[in-house]
Amino acid sequence: MDLATLIGLIGAFGIVMAAIVLGGSAGTFVNVPSLLVVLGGTVLVTMMKFSLGQFLGAAAIAVKAFLYKPTQPEALIEEAVDLAKTARQGGLLALEDKEIADDFMKEGLGLLIDGHPAETVRAMLIKDLNQTLKRHGDGQDIFKAIGDVGPAMGMIGTLIGLVQMLSNMDDPKQIGPAMAVALLTTLYGAILANMFALPIADKLALRSREENTRKSLIIDALLSIQSGQNPRVIENMLEAYLPRSKRKEEDSEEA
Repeated sequence: MDLATLIGLIGAFGIVMAAIVLGGSAGTFVNVPSLLVVLGGTVLVTMMKFSLGQFLGAAAIAVKAFLYKPTQPEALIEEAVDLAKTARQGGLLALEDKEIADDFMKEGLGLLIDGHPAETVRAMLIKDLNQTLKRHGDGQDIFKAIGDVGPAMGMIGTLIGLVQMLSNMDDPKQIGPAMAVALLTTLYGAILANMFALPIADKLALRSREENTRKSLIIDALLSIQSGQNPRVIENMLEAYLPRSKRKEEDSEEA
């Protein structure tokens, strides 16, 4: 589980709720019509921009922001070097008994064992990578759309409330409470966009970059293993995916 996302989300809402409770009655900030306009309106307008399948799939993609735990590049490099050593000693068929935790690497390794040419292996794995990035892009677009539509629906709700307030100006005592209710929709829209939708979209963009790096590393590793390159050469090549501070040659140079 990604603690940064969870802590940030709970902490942000906790601070807002604390400010509401400490500032007065929390019931003042609850208005059902305003919630309907912002939440219901945002969902329906966002749905108009995408297919139903894309929209419903956004929830599953958003789960990645909370639960996805990417395999560290260091672990992938170590596993790739071990596979390269095994293949160099016993051939690609010797890799058949290897236990591979990463599904993408396992799939690619199966292609090597089956004897597919390098061009076919590269094409199939890159297609898988592109489809993954496309799904992530769809999820990002949907949450960005929610971030755009939410404040707009909040403004629409505020304008509705102002019209209703101005049409009933006979009682000055009602102007203040009516104005407060009108402004609640703007508040709801701002919270929906800036405390939920846009942060989730940004986190999905981060997950997409991590996935791109992970799968690109695996593709390079598998193709190098298939071509029979030296395990040390493969390790040095794959360490280009790591920050300089984590590369082994950097450590040896400093030593």
